[in-house]
Amino acid sequence: MTHILSAVAWPYANGPRHIGHVAGFGVPSDVFSRYMRMAGHDVLMVSGTDEHGTPILVQAEQEGVSPQELADRYNRVIVEDLTSLGLSYDLFTRTTTRNHYAVVQEMFRTVHQNGYMVEKTTMGAISPSTGRTLPDRFIEGTCPICGYDGARGDQCDNCGNQLDPIDLKNPRSRINGETPKFVESNHFFLDLPAFVDALASWLETRTGWRQNVLNFSRNLLDDVRPRAMTRDIDWGIPVPLEGWESNPNKRLYVWFDAVIGYLSSSIEWARRSGDPEAWRAWWTNPDARSFYFMGKDNITFHSQIWPAELLGYDGRGAKGGAPGPYGELQLPTEVVSSEFLNVEGQKFSSSRGVVIYVRDMLARYQTDAFRYYVAAAGPESQDVDFTWDSFLRRTNDELVAGWGNLVNRTASMVHKNFGQIPTPGELADVDRDVLATTSKAFGTVGDLVEANRQRAAVSEAMRVVGDVNRYVSETQPWKLKTDPDRLATVLHTVTQAVSDCNTLLSPFLPHSAQKVHETLGGTGTFAPQPRIDEVTDLDDDARHYPVITGDYQADQHGEHGFPTWTSRPVAAGTPIDKPTPVFTKLDDSIVDSELERLREKA
Repeated sequence: MTHILSAVAWPYANGPRHIGHVAGFGVPSDVFSRYMRMAGHDVLMVSGTDEHGTPILVQAEQEGVSPQELADRYNRVIVEDLTSLGLSYDLFTRTTTRNHYAVVQEMFRTVHQNGYMVEKTTMGAISPSTGRTLPDRFIEGTCPICGYDGARGDQCDNCGNQLDPIDLKNPRSRINGETPKFVESNHFFLDLPAFVDALASWLETRTGWRQNVLNFSRNLLDDVRPRAMTRDIDWGIPVPLEGWESNPNKRLYVWFDAVIGYLSSSIEWARRSGDPEAWRAWWTNPDARSFYFMGKDNITFHSQIWPAELLGYDGRGAKGGAPGPYGELQLPTEVVSSEFLNVEGQKFSSSRGVVIYVRDMLARYQTDAFRYYVAAAGPESQDVDFTWDSFLRRTNDELVAGWGNLVNRTASMVHKNFGQIPTPGELADVDRDVLATTSKAFGTVGDLVEANRQRAAVSEAMRVVGDVNRYVSETQPWKLKTDPDRLATVLHTVTQAVSDCNTLLSPFLPHSAQKVHETLGGTGTFAPQPRIDEVTDLDDDARHYPVITGDYQADQHGEHGFPTWTSRPVAAGTPIDKPTPVFTKLDDSIVDSELERLREKA
């Protein structure tokens, strides 16, 4: 058993999430975490809502509410949506907790003490009309390196180079289009150049990463410069240094603050578990492994800035230093970044109405139909286009006609002929072959999931489903009524094969896995689901908020019924009722109706 940290990107609390967001961070992290638990590893899956920064301030002002009220509203929306999606967080919290503030400030103090936070005067961008600081990502212009018109103030997505807003040609505010004004201001900069050698050495040891992520991460080291980690803003975490802490207009930048949430949420989870030091097994243990899930626009933060913060805290940069009270914190094992999911040939854009919100998708369609689409056709290693036609076809042709039909006809035949799982006679070669196929698949599918090749993994699982369907066609149990012993053997065999396939598919399809388990006569929880708990801030009794949590860990002794990653023998004599369909077949008309919804929003 290994300790596995599943660190999931923090959704920004300025609105509901759309399906492109969760295709990048949500479904992939949950499939991985569910599998790793079933395989016997001790998984800690953490995240929360990212709630600081200028965008929250701007939107709160537009809506006539406080930043905290805005964050509270969308924190709850996001918590509800991610729970409905079945994401099995051990703790999904938020960055406005007092615990998070304390952990972030401790990280800053130690990184500063080790010499990696350098104070310098810089030219900051402000809005001429409001006097408010404009964050780097709220400034666009022409890239001075490649000429791309649409580069952001922090980096150019076209050439991948890091930028400063003042570097842009023809800079403009994304808020109102005005030209920003640049003024002098003192800030603390994370001395990234002091970590170049350590980061390069670390990246050289990374094996098994998606090649595009590794290449991008290595290329970042070609142009490394100090990055500002404080901002002129009044919404955020105070800078924990004398002369700065009491300044109401200086705060730690969300770049520094949000990624530390992986650590702070682990510490909050431990404190709530009753063992405040439990988090260390995932963070200071060299044998533990950590996997960070996000979309490709967040690679910089996870393969450069966050590792640099960890190295700075540990004192492992060019300037040396010593770890703080948390001890030596381990660097990420893998940065698992997905590409972008587009929709009907367009990039997602809430402002332009090109959007499908998670809540709307799950209100109209089965959760596992969407999860299956992401797993089978998602943006794992290249941008992909979500279309309603392809969603319809994958749901009807693969889930309904393939997997769902196999489950339904297996249970129907068992119910009609025996009313319970029959006792098998001697197996024929064809029976042994199909069971060998399903048994072997546990190794193949599991290895692919562990390597974060989920499209290949679910494809392999569905290939096995096809093999089981062919077994049914070949043995023709409907023609065996005059040979009850052979009929019992075939139906017991196919029930076992279907049970195996259900386990193989359960990380991808946890909601339907529970129903298949019950269809085959199973009781209790087969695929555990997350829940929402209303909690009180650990360090502020006046604050309350919802968290996602749950009990998911597979019991290797089977006492809790949660499945392990292995074939579990079905029990002869288990009653099988007349089944109902696992998946809902979609009508062709949904394509036109959904396309019309998109047109109406635009």
